[in-house]
Amino acid sequence: MSKIKEKFIELEAKNQKALISYIMVGFPNEKATISTVRGLVKGGADIIELGFPFSDPIADGPVIQNASTASLKKGTKINKFFNIVKKIRKETDIPLVLMTYTNILYHKGYAKFISEAKKAGIDGFILPDMSIEESKEYLKAAKNNADAIFLVSPNTNKTRIQKIAKISTGFLYLVAVYGTTGVKTGIKNYTIKAIKDIKKQTKGKTPVGVGFGISTPEDVKKYIKVGADAVIVGSAYLKLIEKTPQNKLESKIASFTKSLKKQTIL
Repeated sequence: MSKIKEKFIELEAKNQKALISYIMVGFPNEKATISTVRGLVKGGADIIELGFPFSDPIADGPVIQNASTASLKKGTKINKFFNIVKKIRKETDIPLVLMTYTNILYHKGYAKFISEAKKAGIDGFILPDMSIEESKEYLKAAKNNADAIFLVSPNTNKTRIQKIAKISTGFLYLVAVYGTTGVKTGIKNYTIKAIKDIKKQTKGKTPVGVGFGISTPEDVKKYIKVGADAVIVGSAYLKLIEKTPQNKLESKIASFTKSLKKQTIL
């Protein structure tokens, strides 16, 4: 059983939902990444989503794009990324998900990349631009190694949702709003409907995580209340990292994470 699946089973037994916290590795530097992860663990994050920078992050809004650019300028390459993951693994066994874009894996070869990522301590992958039609080789490489987490949106049709849910492991990532990450538009009726519809179609077999535009404890509470199994917070963390001095980063991240996690306890 995967570490991510184990986490959802553990949370269900505690009558809790999952808080998934996203950060960009190497932003603004490696030291900040380690401090942030320590804060996330202290604050009670259930799963950490680690972004690997990409030059053309099509799913991401300006906050994550800027973090990605800054990380690349600091020289965050894949070997450095894996070394940071190894350092994180020495301190915690929290499930780690790598979020990046398909070309990064394709360039190295899916099997080789996933094998190296798994050895470093990665438990799953989110590739926003990976289509199910092109996923055969990727899924073959991920099978028995790590979870392959796919995305759906409120306007994904029923047939396609069923196809995606069938191959997505770990959890199914529902994009809450139309647009890119970090878009703050409030909880939409179409998102509430999408959560309920997707939950009916998956019949509880695959947890549904909701991301994009979630930045406050109030947002978390609302999404949990309407049926989300997990909430994903990203841009809010990057904004906090950017404005917090290094010596206060761990405590600030821990405090913010606690305020979010509190809303996932039923």
